[in-house]
Amino acid sequence: MKYTKLYKSIICLAIGAFSLSSCEDFLDRQEDEKLTFEKIWESRNTTRQYWLNAMSFLPNENGGFIGDNDPYLGASDECTIAYDRQYRWMNFGSWNPSQVPYYKMDHYYKGIRECNIFLQNVYKCSDPLATKDQLDEWYWQARFARAFYYFLMMRDYGPVFLLGDELLDFTASTEDLYRPRNTWDQCVDYVVSEMTQCAESGVILQQSDLPAAKWGLATIGTCHAVISRLLLYSARPLFNGNELYKNMKNPATADFPELSGVNLFPDFNADKWKKAAEAAKKLIDNSCYKLYRAGNDNPYEDYYGITHETWNSELIWTDRYNGLFSWGVGTAPTGVAGTAYGAVGPTQKLVDAYAMKNGWYPITGYNKDGSPIVEPSSGYDIDAELEITKWNYPAQGWSNFNNFDIDAPNMYKEREPRFYVTVFFGGNFWLHGNSSTKISFAKNGNGNKSHDYPKGGYLCNRFYEHKLNSAEGQWGNITFPVFRLGEIYLNFIEAVLECKRHNVALDKSYETLAWEKWDDLRNRAGMESIKQTYGNASIEQLIELCHRERQVELAFERHRYFDTRTWMIATETDNGDMYGMNTTCPLDNGMAGTETPAGFWKRTVFETRVFQDRHYLYPFSQRELDRNKLLTQNYGR
Repeated sequence: MKYTKLYKSIICLAIGAFSLSSCEDFLDRQEDEKLTFEKIWESRNTTRQYWLNAMSFLPNENGGFIGDNDPYLGASDECTIAYDRQYRWMNFGSWNPSQVPYYKMDHYYKGIRECNIFLQNVYKCSDPLATKDQLDEWYWQARFARAFYYFLMMRDYGPVFLLGDELLDFTASTEDLYRPRNTWDQCVDYVVSEMTQCAESGVILQQSDLPAAKWGLATIGTCHAVISRLLLYSARPLFNGNELYKNMKNPATADFPELSGVNLFPDFNADKWKKAAEAAKKLIDNSCYKLYRAGNDNPYEDYYGITHETWNSELIWTDRYNGLFSWGVGTAPTGVAGTAYGAVGPTQKLVDAYAMKNGWYPITGYNKDGSPIVEPSSGYDIDAELEITKWNYPAQGWSNFNNFDIDAPNMYKEREPRFYVTVFFGGNFWLHGNSSTKISFAKNGNGNKSHDYPKGGYLCNRFYEHKLNSAEGQWGNITFPVFRLGEIYLNFIEAVLECKRHNVALDKSYETLAWEKWDDLRNRAGMESIKQTYGNASIEQLIELCHRERQVELAFERHRYFDTRTWMIATETDNGDMYGMNTTCPLDNGMAGTETPAGFWKRTVFETRVFQDRHYLYPFSQRELDRNKLLTQNYGR
């Protein structure tokens, strides 16, 4: 077998701040310079470059404009994005096996193949400059990546087919490439086993033992974080006794007798919640990580710092070391000078999800006409929610400004700190460096003067570097949290509560620890504990409160898309009318572009979305079905 050259698509992957040398010399060989497959492993440089190739399939979801590379924000009920991208197919139910948005199944299987090739050949490297420690590191990082590629497919498709160490021969006949899907439990067991072996390899290190030059490589904590999230998903209703999927089977086949005719999805097993709790606790017990706090007892600064203090103590694994341009330009309103698209923002549903400063969640649901149902103890006045009053806006800690008075609706008044760090509403001042610009999202206002404007009348405030001035080309950097300790706390709390609901025996210390970690999250957010606020809430109420805590704590971190689906509530949350403010209301005659007319302040439907039972999982593409006759399509597709 010969390679004329390694693929031109090999990417010199920048993993965090890890300094990787250029691949140019290797890739820019002339056509007559043949490099045999065997020769690749004779050089440390070419062996390393093949490792980079295997790792290059890892996603970089924050490395481009938001919504360009994945649907997990644009197709979630927390977010609206102005751009016309493929997530809109999902929002309106117009996706099917012939039109699969952001199709990446073949991408990840190519990555798995490249990892398998590398894993089977890396120790053939005969270059005396290649040390065993280097080869070991590349081997185990590639093995982590291979398991992670399966995890990424599983969260979209459910069970997939496992290749193990097999190298699919793409020159083989179509029939020789037929593969049935493995069961969900088999897929979970495989990924958990691989991640456990990586964590216990003695080569993959703790974060605290990783030199700064290699920050961003998978660590022991990363492996356990993947296990924690996967086992949490596996315990939730979508993958645990789902009635919709109970009769989904593989076709009968003599070629794969162990998978012939088997059910792909499992019956309900309450003990899966215990496994999820135990997996999260391993990370909680890992002393490498702690919730980020700036040390000033300022909950605004503490929450803002999670994403703006790079490589901080809460981050378990990050989406590389990226510039903040893509997030910044997508969320800076068009009224701010310089490049600003002002397109990515929360829906009214996310705005309503935040607690009041007193710790009570004000909006508990909605009537059939879309009007909110209010918790009286919260102090939220539904009759005066859109009345304009003067109140003090909390800017200190996440910007260069002190708190200042604004005239704005009561809806946004006296909310918890995470609200102000995350949500920007019209009629307010966008803070950039030492400058501030008042923004109007009414039609023809300075934040709504082109097709790039937030359809719901809100922008995401959280991933713009407010201490710099983008009008002067300053954007800042980010180590975006793919996994962080705050998520693991919430994984643990949910799993412990569900064990209690399902009468699954757990050591009493688990419940004590769950309350301690929930208190810690609420304390960082500047609120009293759930027990102090809600008293003797039932277990069902506590689980709902945990879901709400997760919704606001992890806002815009690409969790909500998967949460509503694995909880199987998306037919309610992601289906039907989506509300915001009235962005079609024009400025009154003589109004400046920074002013907001009274007609803007009205709960208004900006689009109607479609989510049906068949949309819980991705469909396998028609191309895959045509070339793999043993592939069972997902429900309703």
